[in-house]
Amino acid sequence: MKNKILYTCLLMVALGASSCSKWLELKPQDGIVREEFWKTKEQVDAAVTGIYASMLGTGTSTPLAELLFIWGEARTDMVTPGFRASSSENDIVNMNILPTNAFANWRTLYATINYCNTVIQLAPGVLAKDNTFTQAQLDRAMGEAYAIRGMLYFYLVRTFKDVPLKLDATISDEDIRPMAKSSADSILNQVVLDLKTAEPLLPLTYGNQAKDKGRATRYTVNAILADVYLWREKYAECAAECDKVINSGSFGLVGTFTSMFDELFFRGNSAEAIFELQYDAQKINTFHPMLLSSTRRWGAAPHLIEEVYGIDVINAVPIVDKRGDGCSLRANDLTIWKYMGANDAGSALRAAEQSYAHWIFYRYADILLMKAEAINQMDQPLEASRLVKSIRTRANALDFGMVMDSTDKQGMEEYILQERQREFAFEGKRWYDVVRNAKRNNFANFRYLTDMVGISIPRERQQVAFNKLKDENSLYFPIFLYELQSNKLLVQNPFYK
Repeated sequence: MKNKILYTCLLMVALGASSCSKWLELKPQDGIVREEFWKTKEQVDAAVTGIYASMLGTGTSTPLAELLFIWGEARTDMVTPGFRASSSENDIVNMNILPTNAFANWRTLYATINYCNTVIQLAPGVLAKDNTFTQAQLDRAMGEAYAIRGMLYFYLVRTFKDVPLKLDATISDEDIRPMAKSSADSILNQVVLDLKTAEPLLPLTYGNQAKDKGRATRYTVNAILADVYLWREKYAECAAECDKVINSGSFGLVGTFTSMFDELFFRGNSAEAIFELQYDAQKINTFHPMLLSSTRRWGAAPHLIEEVYGIDVINAVPIVDKRGDGCSLRANDLTIWKYMGANDAGSALRAAEQSYAHWIFYRYADILLMKAEAINQMDQPLEASRLVKSIRTRANALDFGMVMDSTDKQGMEEYILQERQREFAFEGKRWYDVVRNAKRNNFANFRYLTDMVGISIPRERQQVAFNKLKDENSLYFPIFLYELQSNKLLVQNPFYK
């Protein structure tokens, strides 16, 4: 994929990445895209590659992986802000988010959505212009665009709730128009439609390990759909999507007899990986300055080793959870090791120029735990416990705190949530996991949120945060002030009016 980055960057300039001045605007001079670019299969392939390149970051806005890390972790009990954290980051931690907060800017996602919309809108016309461009090649391009668009709108709904739903491309001045927000339900309906449209168009494999993990496949769609259905409390549908991945035999848990850290996070593209954002030496991520002790904006929360992964004080040879020290974090200085480490001994850091740890959207462990959560809600805690046990056995997990009761649905729900915390530390999932479980059955388990906030927020600010959480709308970010000013049809999220 990366050998096309230069060509892709030229495409992104042609699509207008350097001329943004209005909401959702990614426009070239009128006519360039239609008249000079969309003529050959190579150009379609470059346009699809441009979708992935835009997710890696273009330098014009916060890179996607950094944004998803902050959206998914900053309000949780997994991280603490460092001395270089910005006021916007500290405000998120303290649940004092304002419409001027830099991380309330959704432009990074809408930029990529516009590249998806452009492929969906213009790629079919190339069939009539290039007789070497096949229907199968078009199908794959369309499938990748639909899949990525669906995934990004799913992130937007979980972060902002109601957002504008733009399904056509901004490719000329005439396409720029103000848009009102659509309801979360209507957007999620479109997400499911996009993913269902993408599924039969995508291959099961590209015949190449890196492409299979770095480009959307049919299994990518299954994983996203499972997540969407879980969020919407459609448990049978979630389990069915998980089974498509499980029954494929194409994935498995790694690290039982080898280093989890090395396979999953240092080398990447493991047998467990389903979809990963492919950073490498040509395109490094922004985690190094963000997580390095000397410039730290984010570190691991200090209670994780003792209270989340556990310390064995009973056995002569202590049991140690493989996912803790030397994998997810380095205990002695609270470095987030998944993205910074060069070995699983906790002794060697990546150099700045080696900051190409992948951002993992989905891996096989997620499929197993999503299915466990879904079937537990379908009154099958025993079957759910077996899936959780496979995750814990691979990790050599320590038995402490709660006991896994395979006959107790409520207890199993809490246990699965705790296991997700251990398994997916710092992978941008914690906030969404807690909100999803808390909102179930009309917030019957609201305490999941207050328990988390009771750890993440300083004691003197907790009561204010607890009062805010009583309003469901506080769980979502405000609309960025610039977007409100430039699009008069937008209305601020209710909590922030």
